[in-house]
Amino acid sequence: MINQDEISKMINASIVTYHTELSELGECLGSLNSPLVGTIYVVDNSCSPVIEAFCRGYGKVTYIPSDNRGYGAGHNQALRLSLAGGVKYHLVVNSDVHFAPAILEKIVAYMDANPDVGQLIPRTVYPDGRPQYVCRMLPTPANLIFRRFLPQSWVTKMNYRYLMQFANHEQPMNVPYHQGSFMFFRVESLNRVGLFDERFFMYPEDIDITRRMHRLYRTMYWPDVTIVHAHRASSYHNGRMLRIHIVNMIRYFNKWGWIHDPERRAWNRQLLDEYGNGR
Repeated sequence: MINQDEISKMINASIVTYHTELSELGECLGSLNSPLVGTIYVVDNSCSPVIEAFCRGYGKVTYIPSDNRGYGAGHNQALRLSLAGGVKYHLVVNSDVHFAPAILEKIVAYMDANPDVGQLIPRTVYPDGRPQYVCRMLPTPANLIFRRFLPQSWVTKMNYRYLMQFANHEQPMNVPYHQGSFMFFRVESLNRVGLFDERFFMYPEDIDITRRMHRLYRTMYWPDVTIVHAHRASSYHNGRMLRIHIVNMIRYFNKWGWIHDPERRAWNRQLLDEYGNGR
């Protein structure tokens, strides 16, 4: 039987905010209303007194005002506290995500039964129930340039492969790129893999950490539970966010390789072979 101290050290969570709407944050915090959750870190990159006052109404929330050094850097502040505190699991979650708190028990049971899994993302849907393709092939420069700037009718086949639409999303899949709205980490794995790369202000930090995790652990898409993600895709509607996206994707490809990335080529070929012929 799990005692109370073990329960309190089962899961920590972190949410990075930036002038976030309180209704959105409140719904996300309500999703974390589980006895398995110990501390919820709200890392506020806007240092908003409104968000700080709001967080005082939640007993499990620790509010951390932060200089805005980016999404990954914000979560790293909370991840370091989980590493130091001996917590077993840590959930990195976006404020625009919500779910039934009971799914956390199912995720913990799955992770406990599969110690070779370092990271998990569940089935994810839009608020209207449409599926989101949150596990993807490792991107090439063409994937990210063409799908953003060319008409969608021109890149349908490319998106079909890149977003793994060819795969059966009713089955678990071991995939080296998880979209970063919900990243459930085994904390001890972060001691080996490292935290988010803070050179990325925003966007490719999820690709980077998942592929580093994938080298040493299984990184699983697990469809037995479902979350809802609003996914505003702000870089599609905001010029400043688009510039941030472009700059950070340049940093990503400078790190991993623009054309020569043999790991990307090998893993993407394996995904096609294992989960369906998307060629």
